[in-house]
Amino acid sequence: MEIAVGIDLGSTTTKAVILNEKNELLGRGITNSRSNYDVACSIARDEAFIRARFALTGGFLGTDWETSETRNAVLDELERRFRMQQHLEQVSRLREELHHAAEAPRHAEYRSGLNDALDTILDSMVKNAPALYDTGVERKSDFFRDLASAEYMDLANKISDPKGIDFETLCGVYDAAILDVENTASDLSFDANITAALEETLAASHLNLEGDADKLRNAVVQARDAELYERGTVGTGYGRQRLPFPKEQIRSEILCHGLGAHYMFPNTATVLDIGGQDTKAIQVDSKGIVTSFQMNDRCAAGCGRYLGYIADEMNLALHELGPLAQKATTKVKISSTCTVFAGAELRDRLAAGQRREDILGGLHRAIILRAMSLLARSGGVEEEFTFTGGVARNPAATQALRDLVEENYGNKTINISPDSIYTGAIGAALFAAQGTEAPAQEVSA
Repeated sequence: MEIAVGIDLGSTTTKAVILNEKNELLGRGITNSRSNYDVACSIARDEAFIRARFALTGGFLGTDWETSETRNAVLDELERRFRMQQHLEQVSRLREELHHAAEAPRHAEYRSGLNDALDTILDSMVKNAPALYDTGVERKSDFFRDLASAEYMDLANKISDPKGIDFETLCGVYDAAILDVENTASDLSFDANITAALEETLAASHLNLEGDADKLRNAVVQARDAELYERGTVGTGYGRQRLPFPKEQIRSEILCHGLGAHYMFPNTATVLDIGGQDTKAIQVDSKGIVTSFQMNDRCAAGCGRYLGYIADEMNLALHELGPLAQKATTKVKISSTCTVFAGAELRDRLAAGQRREDILGGLHRAIILRAMSLLARSGGVEEEFTFTGGVARNPAATQALRDLVEENYGNKTINISPDSIYTGAIGAALFAAQGTEAPAQEVSA
């Protein structure tokens, strides 16, 4: 099978997308962007190939099952078991790096006790892994760092001793270790983890797969051994100059987001992308070709990093901001969306007795007002309008956008896909599919 690959190296997340010969989405991957962009690119790319192998597994299974619900339950079980194997592999890497961090000279006098405490925490994380990946469990994040950090800190708080191994020491060791875990690629591939996941799935009593064991085994083997020939790879994004591709395989974010939005919603005429570091207002024609654009690229004001800063100031998780802002009952006018001044203004308003919900509601509206000015300069909002980027996942931002578009341009069709964060990578993959003269190259996941 011939495939095309698109990589979007953003300031906060790196995305990868694989399209098949018919330009159908076969696999996608996402990871935190890091100081080591090469590792981020590799991890996102590998994750896209893993998902492609799972898609192929489903295809090889076909529809020859008692019910489609049974087939979907089997695939879900297989992937959950696979993800748990990946998680355990990363916990194992974390253990290695934690003990390495504990070797620092400043820990010499209590190193033995520190290592024992670290093993207690890591043993609990291994023990808790099955529950984390149990049927129906909704994890707060798909990123290992987010999951591991929350669990580690909770366990560290429980076992810490102010007179012995205190919480600050355990946190300090973790902060040093997690950076090395993130910036060193582990073997999380399909080949390395699917065998254990398959055997656990076959042994799951609630599935009763005795009669279909060979069918599932054969599908997994076929997916694992399927030859994927890479016809082209194109990179884009904030950090695209760091991608390990020649210049002819790099495309601008503007072009990729325009084409990607058109792929997802063919009637798209206007695109707004709010990412971690910049905001882009784009006008496209009926083929997804960019006709005009405006971009705020001087600073991160009003972008994802700004929201991240606000979340830190309020001691909230980033995903908590939107739902909390939706509880606002009073419109608060925010004078600045600059990260330099945001903290001071936020503290002043809280000290004045204003509710967090109302302040956050005002912040989200201010962000979208800033985006609306870019839209106006790019040519306004045409039918249809597509909102993309990580901020499109924020319900308060999307509601503010709907309200302001209606106020200024009337009733417009606004497209917001759950997969909007992949728009740039999809556009890059489409450019890759359009043409490369290089011979096909087989790749593995």
